[in-house]
Amino acid sequence: MKGVHFLVAFLFLALASSFASASDPSPLQDFCVALNDTKNAGLNMPGNTSNQLGSKVTPVNVEQVAGLNTLGISLARIDFAPYGGLNPPHTHPRATEILVVLEGTLYVGFVTSNPDNRLITKVLYPGDVFVFPVGLIHFQFNIGNTNAIAFAGLSSQNPGVITIANAVFGSNPPINPDVLAKAFQLDKNVVKYLQSKFWWDNN
Repeated sequence: MKGVHFLVAFLFLALASSFASASDPSPLQDFCVALNDTKNAGLNMPGNTSNQLGSKVTPVNVEQVAGLNTLGISLARIDFAPYGGLNPPHTHPRATEILVVLEGTLYVGFVTSNPDNRLITKVLYPGDVFVFPVGLIHFQFNIGNTNAIAFAGLSSQNPGVITIANAVFGSNPPINPDVLAKAFQLDKNVVKYLQSKFWWDNN
């Protein structure tokens, strides 16, 4: 009879532990003491938007501020040049993003997952807020004639970023052009042109 009770208790504990491990683990510490070096952790300086996209993302994640370790949050400042500064379509595999516009006018949006692939967009003005769900492709585009500034909060100390065009056309080594030509219904020479352009940008 003792063996039966032991077996029942063991099965109960095994079942309970499977439920317990189904959620995110709690931090093992209250906080992480950071190094006293914040030269790369400030958001007070505008980013240089003199590039092909006309934008600059300045992240503040666990790479810049070690004190974010285990806290599950990070920030970013995004600066946009006038007349079309773009934070191109990208995704954060580990974080939801909430964006607030400080200056300028941004056209923002995200695309829902298959099979709908529905585009959700909005024009944002100073003080407006928009949420980009975790893992979904999203973008921000300056439609104003002045510089634009936005701040983003992300629900991970290391949200990761995958810029779609760079990942698809600029991978190292390159994806077989036949694969991309078929996937995007493009001529193979167009794919090779795009790969050469993005490969040199990324490497």
